[in-house]
Amino acid sequence: MKINAFVEDLKTKSAAELNEELVAAKKELFNLRFQNATNQLDNTSRIKEVRRNIARIQTVITEKGRE
Repeated sequence: MKINAFVEDLKTKSAAELNEELVAAKKELFNLRFQNATNQLDNTSRIKEVRRNIARIQTVITEKGRE
């Protein structure tokens, strides 16, 4: 249910807001990878979650582009 709410929230946003969300998610992924490389990251499953969120955001952007 949590994922569906996230996707529905993304679908209501404009293209500019989606791009901002994408940039923020990519920055977060970079920081998580950096922490993982320096052995400071406790919750490594967060990397997988952020990668999937990036994919979800990109999918919604593509869908909006086709409309």
